[in-house]
Amino acid sequence: MAEKKREFSKKQGKNKGGRPRRFFNLNIGTVIFGALFLYMILSIIIYAATDHITSCQVLAGTLSQNETYTALVLRSEEVVPAAAGGYVNYFVEDSAKVGKNSPICGISQNPDLSTETGQQDPGEIQGQASAFSKSFDSSSFYDVYDFKYKLNGMLLSQADPSSLSGTICQASRDGIVAYSIDGYESLKEEDLTLEDFQDKSYRRENLTTEGQIQAGAPLYRLIQGETWSIVIPVTEDEAVRLSSRQTMEVNILKDGQSLSGPLVLFTAGDQKYVKITFDSGLVRYCNDRFLDVELVTNTVTGLKLPLSAVVTKEFYTIPSEMAVEGGANGSTGFLKEVTGEDGKVTSSFVEASIYAEIPEENGDGSLYYVEMGSLADGDVLVQPDSNARYTVGQTGSLEGVYCVNRGYAVFRRIIVLEQDEEYCIAATGTDYGLVQFDYIVENGNSVNEEDILY
Repeated sequence: MAEKKREFSKKQGKNKGGRPRRFFNLNIGTVIFGALFLYMILSIIIYAATDHITSCQVLAGTLSQNETYTALVLRSEEVVPAAAGGYVNYFVEDSAKVGKNSPICGISQNPDLSTETGQQDPGEIQGQASAFSKSFDSSSFYDVYDFKYKLNGMLLSQADPSSLSGTICQASRDGIVAYSIDGYESLKEEDLTLEDFQDKSYRRENLTTEGQIQAGAPLYRLIQGETWSIVIPVTEDEAVRLSSRQTMEVNILKDGQSLSGPLVLFTAGDQKYVKITFDSGLVRYCNDRFLDVELVTNTVTGLKLPLSAVVTKEFYTIPSEMAVEGGANGSTGFLKEVTGEDGKVTSSFVEASIYAEIPEENGDGSLYYVEMGSLADGDVLVQPDSNARYTVGQTGSLEGVYCVNRGYAVFRRIIVLEQDEEYCIAATGTDYGLVQFDYIVENGNSVNEEDILY
């Protein structure tokens, strides 16, 4: 009886203890999950073991940014004192050009220099006021006074001369009138010190006032001529770098203007300075003692490439006079001697990719740099209409990079114009060359030509 029970227990799928047996059930979800997990593990291993190719985009630029400096402005100027005491009425606006003997202002014992003024056109005054309001900058409050003096001068210019009382101050020479001083007016380049360039402690005094002034007090500043200079303190290395330059282009950061002038290096005390002189733009900056400027030292522009991308490639060098035009599309190539099975020698046109034409060192002619795939060592080329022969075998190298626009490495020639430790500037418009926004291999030695990368 006991044997029958055990047999029955086995048939019911139970073990000796009476518990049901457990079987491993393999379903489709488990299979898919396992396959995906295995794929991920293999992908990580392959990725970690594979050399990665990094590409970069070709952009136009220069090797480095131009240096910016704070320059001190020097000009020929004098402070004109008041000939008498009293109230000042200005005839011309600040930064205005005046001629010799032109009336600048009047000094009288009364606030009003004239009791009778002409009838100014209200429309003209309104137009001036509208133009001023559109260009007014609250950070330059001096402009309000300039506008006031401009209107005052417009009114006084219509006044009856017989009604003017007091002292009329006239310009002693041609120049530009300015109504501010800062103590730098008589500063000469040989007297410069680094303390003179501490623009944070710089103070400019406005000479315009509605009160009375004393005789001999500063009345206005008169700037002579059209020539002015900027001076910049430089280090020894900067002085060496700039010593080869005769002229310098300067960008004025205040308003984006560009000026160019002769450059001179000089020493005052133990400090080296660079001085750049201009013959225009004086009226624009007659009230500026310090200007933030950019010296345009990096003038070479082109395609900016990392030096790590640059490689060299070998080409056949063939005299240019061996080339002919032929083929269905009139392309350039060469006539190659071909020996038939019967031993007869004929010539066959071979189209070639010519990457460059470079003059020979002896100056007698030029060499074509020809892609090697179209010819082979020992091929004999025939010059048309002559018995001249040339045997292919001489080679030369050209610099280039690998372009990957199409997913595989293609050699593109470059002509390096300038370079530093990390980058070079390549010319644009080169035959078989690059254009802006192409993609190239960042490390050119990590691939071979025609390698499929993507």
